[in-house]
Amino acid sequence: MTEVKCIRQMLQQRHDVFEATQGTTKSDVITSELVIPQLFVFIWVLINGYVSCQRPAVVNLGALFTFDSVIGKAAKPAIEAAVSDVNNDSRILNGTKLNLLMDDANSSVFLGSVGAFQLLEEEVVAIIGPQSSVIAHMISAIANGLQVPLVSYAATDPTLSALQFPFFVRTTQSDSYQMAAMADLVDFFRWKEVIAITIDDEYGRNGIAALGEELNKNMAKISYKLFLSNQFDESEVMDKLNKSKLLGPRVYVVHVSQDPRLGIFTIAQKLQMMTDDYTWLATDWLSATLESLPPTNKTSLGVLQGVVGLRQHTPESSRKRAFMSRWKGMQRKGSASSELNTYGLQAYDTVWIVAYAIDKFLDVHKNITFSSASKLLDMKTSGLLIEKLKVFTGGNDLLNIILQTNFTGLSGQVQFNQDRNVFSGGYDVINIDQVSIRTVGYWSNVSGFSLSPPDSQKGERNSYSRIDQRLQNITWPGGKTERPRGWVVAVDERPLRIGVPNRASFVEFVTEVHDSHKIEGYCMDVFLKALELVPYDVPYIFEPFGDGRSNPKYDNLVNMVAADVFDAAVGDIAIVTNRTKIVDFSQPYASTGLVIVAPIHNSKSSAWVFLKPFTVEMWCVTAASFLMIGVVIWILEHRVNDDFRGPPKRQLVTMFMFSFSTLFKTNQETTISPLGRLVMVVWLFLLMVVTASYTASLTSILTVQQLSSPITGIDSLIASHWPIGYQTGSFAYDYLSNDLYIPRSRLVSLGSPEEFESALRRGPSDGGVAAVVDELPYVELFLSKYKDFGIIGQPFTRGGWGFAFQRESPLAVDISTAILKLSESGELQKIHEKWFCPMGYCHVEKKHRNEPNQLNLDSFWGLYLLCGAISLTALLVFLLRMVRQFVRYKRRQLHPSSPSSMSSSARCSQVIFHFFDFIDEKEEAIKKMFSQGENPQTRASFFAVAAVLDKCVRYGIKSVAKMPALISQCL
Repeated sequence: MTEVKCIRQMLQQRHDVFEATQGTTKSDVITSELVIPQLFVFIWVLINGYVSCQRPAVVNLGALFTFDSVIGKAAKPAIEAAVSDVNNDSRILNGTKLNLLMDDANSSVFLGSVGAFQLLEEEVVAIIGPQSSVIAHMISAIANGLQVPLVSYAATDPTLSALQFPFFVRTTQSDSYQMAAMADLVDFFRWKEVIAITIDDEYGRNGIAALGEELNKNMAKISYKLFLSNQFDESEVMDKLNKSKLLGPRVYVVHVSQDPRLGIFTIAQKLQMMTDDYTWLATDWLSATLESLPPTNKTSLGVLQGVVGLRQHTPESSRKRAFMSRWKGMQRKGSASSELNTYGLQAYDTVWIVAYAIDKFLDVHKNITFSSASKLLDMKTSGLLIEKLKVFTGGNDLLNIILQTNFTGLSGQVQFNQDRNVFSGGYDVINIDQVSIRTVGYWSNVSGFSLSPPDSQKGERNSYSRIDQRLQNITWPGGKTERPRGWVVAVDERPLRIGVPNRASFVEFVTEVHDSHKIEGYCMDVFLKALELVPYDVPYIFEPFGDGRSNPKYDNLVNMVAADVFDAAVGDIAIVTNRTKIVDFSQPYASTGLVIVAPIHNSKSSAWVFLKPFTVEMWCVTAASFLMIGVVIWILEHRVNDDFRGPPKRQLVTMFMFSFSTLFKTNQETTISPLGRLVMVVWLFLLMVVTASYTASLTSILTVQQLSSPITGIDSLIASHWPIGYQTGSFAYDYLSNDLYIPRSRLVSLGSPEEFESALRRGPSDGGVAAVVDELPYVELFLSKYKDFGIIGQPFTRGGWGFAFQRESPLAVDISTAILKLSESGELQKIHEKWFCPMGYCHVEKKHRNEPNQLNLDSFWGLYLLCGAISLTALLVFLLRMVRQFVRYKRRQLHPSSPSSMSSSARCSQVIFHFFDFIDEKEEAIKKMFSQGENPQTRASFFAVAAVLDKCVRYGIKSVAKMPALISQCL
């Protein structure tokens, strides 16, 4: 059935030939003269079809590469050995032999293209190679047109995509994969900038572009690209490397297609660039070059001391070891002139990939056929044998079979992904130490960097963190094992250019001393002190910015840093949003913020300032409360407490001194009665609250300057429509106009503290300003010299001063760290005191509050009401108790049968008089009277004697001789 199908296909293919030979008559009658020729043609086609259905004895296989190159010297004998092995293996191709046709591209795109045409004229079914990505770009288009698979073992350009070149297949790893490994290596050592050295062709440019994309994923970048010509002209390389010494980065990534003499590193050594200040990384071209060197030439590795490179990982296997042993024999026989490298292994596997595909193709199609390209036939060419080029009719099928390959070769597992690149087996990380090549780790996109080979790791992970990464110790250029810093800020040939504002006012912060052209100030001392803590040398020069007659615009200074006019800017530079978008700032070394300055009057000058915490009503109520509490406590304590008894004068003094002395807790009298203690508890609580409030209010009045301006804050300043002053060059102008939408016509530029003072004194009615808005450090320095002005409220913006650096400058991080150390050690404060304490700036009060309000009765009426209510209640309870006792006393004192001859009015006044006398008696006497059951006369005598004793105590009569007379008088 297969033969019938094949013959049918051949008949269909020869149909056009048959018609062209015999032609077709359109007449209704076919003459007998045409039967014999037609029959002859039919038999001829049938025989040719049967022959075509048999496997061909030979299949042409092309190989195009540069013989005399690092890769070509290993690839040529490897390809020849692979073809020989295929032809000698009876298990493959079933008797069909591969005929290898090789052409030397000689590293030339033109010669490579000519060689490709010559191979295609020989009707090759596939072309192995080329090794050059530049040549691959050219002949891939030719392969597409003629449908001949192009299987390259060395063209690594990532732009050789399956979409653009569908017949291009790669059996090596793409540079997009290798550059991911290189970017991870840069990130592993925490470098952020590199310098790329490459060849100025598709291979170099596209490879470095892939590296840049991968670095961007890790927040790193290629700062500079050094493109070299293919000839590796020594003067050109030396010139470009010498210029790169003036640049900041010190990490070099070398990505070239060939440099068998290691000329780049030899020149770098001459330029003193193979020291511990530099880091050199190389892609897999270096490992291929080193593997190709004979053992006798290993001494040349000394120039590569400390270089770190990548090498395509090929797992160890018995087949690989056997082939390497066989390679040694090939070298002895002279068939191999170079050592075996990774590309040689991949070239060997590529032949087997194509052989397996041809074998499967012939199993299906039995033969290989070519047809003329109709478009080439239509072309009218003169002298060019383009019509000899034929289209491989089975090329698309052979390509699909190649892409389905899955076998284990010398280089490891061979299988293609959707981009028609072989799945990568990862990379070895190698380090050249003296004259040896050490493998310090492995990389794969599954595990990142590891100490175990990728083929020994099981499982897959979508991502990996830095803490999982491992590499052995690496010897860097100069013989050091510590991780190189990877960059320098500046060198002596090109010191750091630092722009410094040349101020005309507030020169204590920063300015240029015109006599000596020296730049000094508080900001400069902070920077220089921080620079001492940076762990490396930073050559620098200060360049003044401004004419010194007026303050420069700081936005322009920051823009010049972003434009690379300056490498950094040092001074009193505020960190604001629009500036952080174009430069990097250090850690703030001073806190700032915009504040409002206005004229003030100082309330400390008043001799009666201590009366201001309370309003008049508050003072009156407080004084009345003292009097009330004195009277209430005297009434409640008089009958039971000897401290509140005695002569009237003494009792009066005790009454009023007791309540006032509670302010200072120095009263010697104590309360005994429960009602008196209750009243005292409430009174002391009220007194505590009022005293604390008075103290706080008086402190505010004595420490806060009272503003004479009606402006109370930024909102009232905006609404006032009065002129507002700002310092020339400050960001306050843009902030007030752009963020607070204050009309620019209201903003008045002031260039010095003297202008501040003059404008504020004149005021808005006399051509001055209502207030000045400026940063807090300037204002505090201004207030230390001019006492009649003050700050309204708190700062209405928050910020700080920092030093500006170009984007991603590593010095910004180190200066920030140094500033933090200065702050923690107290050095920042010492620098501050050095510049500002002698002029009184340190003693300027930095707490800014609004004018405190007086305390009025509304805030305390609840406490006063509570205290009054409890005092009144206690007094009522006391009086009721006294009335009850007096009634009992009168009932016992009066005889029921004694007639009453007194009038009612006299009797009432006498009762009231006796009631007050009763209240005046001591509580103990009343209790004894009620406890004894004596007659009224005895009780009267008892009260009379008690009254005499009380008078003795009250008037101080201590003589016993006078007592009988008094007692008899009373009786």
